[in-house]
Amino acid sequence: MGISTKEIAEVIKERLKDFDASLVATDVGRIVATSDGIAQIYGLQNAMAGELLEFPRDTYGLALNLEEDQVRAVILGEFGHLHEGDEVRTTGRLLEVPVGEELIGRVVNPLGVPIDGKGPIKTTKTLPIEKIAPGVITRKRVDSPVQTGIKAIDAMIPIGRGQRELIIGDRFTGKTTVLLDTIINQKGKDLRVPPRRSRKTARWTTRSSSPPPRLTPHR
Repeated sequence: MGISTKEIAEVIKERLKDFDASLVATDVGRIVATSDGIAQIYGLQNAMAGELLEFPRDTYGLALNLEEDQVRAVILGEFGHLHEGDEVRTTGRLLEVPVGEELIGRVVNPLGVPIDGKGPIKTTKTLPIEKIAPGVITRKRVDSPVQTGIKAIDAMIPIGRGQRELIIGDRFTGKTTVLLDTIINQKGKDLRVPPRRSRKTARWTTRSSSPPPRLTPHR
């Protein structure tokens, strides 16, 4: 018994009724060259500055230089497997990382992907890395002190909770030691350490102990 064309048409129509696919607009380009973690990409005409770019094998990059005929991007991760001619896609998203209580005590890479073997981070909240800071008027007043645990500093320099401090000094003068001692001194207090990046391991870490008042070392 043969199947009529009418029956085939009815089956196709029935399938199309339940078909649902979202339309995704994306630009596709090709790698022209890679060197020292920097990729030159041709074809991404609508890429945004600071946009997250998708490379092969779940590798991502950050679009920085938007030139007339190409885009230069920083590859966030291993780049040895990327070669000239590989496909690159825009994502339509600026570089962002997950945030929330679920990150406390976890070790993540610069993209917020966990690398501590404890499974995925169950949070749906994200914030862009590049964000305009709130104005001075709208910020909460600094009204609580923070002790570093170093008597000389606590006696001479008043440091407020939420206040930023700049540490300037030559190499090997103890800038990192001051920061670490301040972090340790906040243990058991109602403060938290923000994610920080290790220069040696290139990883972001969060700790359940408390933070310094965002002491930021500058060289």
